[in-house]
Amino acid sequence: MTGTITTLLLHKPYGVLSQFTPEPGSRWGCLADLVPVPDVYAAGRLDADSEGLLLLTAEGRLQQRLTDPRFGHWRTYWVQVDGEADPDQLQRLRSGVLVQGRQTLPAKAEMLANERLSNWPERDPPIRVRRSLPTCWLEISLREGRNRQVRRMTAAVGLPTLRLIRSAIDLMDGQPPLSLEGLEPGQWRSLTSSEQQRLQALLRRPAARRRG
Repeated sequence: MTGTITTLLLHKPYGVLSQFTPEPGSRWGCLADLVPVPDVYAAGRLDADSEGLLLLTAEGRLQQRLTDPRFGHWRTYWVQVDGEADPDQLQRLRSGVLVQGRQTLPAKAEMLANERLSNWPERDPPIRVRRSLPTCWLEISLREGRNRQVRRMTAAVGLPTLRLIRSAIDLMDGQPPLSLEGLEPGQWRSLTSSEQQRLQALLRRPAARRRG
C-alpha cells in the first residue's frame, strides 16, 4: 500500500506539526506519527494548534500549484471564537482587515449553525472555555495562506480564535471541494481515481488562469 500512494488526504489532529521530522525540544508531534507513507509532503501547512484537512503529495508541482495565492484556491475553515459575532464583524472579515501591516484579500465569512457540528469530535485536549463568556462558530474561506492568518483576522475584529479546523480545499474546477468527510482526527486516505484525475487536470490548466 505504501509503495503506490503519491497523494493522500489527512485529518490532522491538534498537536501535530505539518512536517515529517520532529523539532528538537518541541512538545508537538509530527506527521510521521500518523502517516507511514514515504516521500510525501504537505501542500500547505496547518499550525500545530490547528486541525483539519491536509493534502500530502509527492508531486512538487502540485504543492506549488495549490499553495500559490495567484491561483486563488479557496480554503474553508470552521472557527470557534470567543464572543458572538455581529454583522459588522462579519463584514469586516469579508472586506479584508489589516494583518501585520498588510490588508488581507476579500474573504467569505458566515455564522456556522451549531447543528453542522453536533456530531463533530471534541478536541483532545478540550479547549478552555470561560463559562461567563459566549462563543460561536464561523465558517471562513480564504484565497491566501499567510502565517496564522485566520487567527490574526478574527483577533483584529475582536473575536479571538479558540479552535480552528480546515474543512475543505476547493480545486476551482466546478466540482465539490476536497473535504474531511469520512475522516476522523488522525485518519488518512489515498485519493480516489476521480480525485487524482482532477488534480492532474489542475496541473494542465494554462498559466493565464493564475490571476484572480
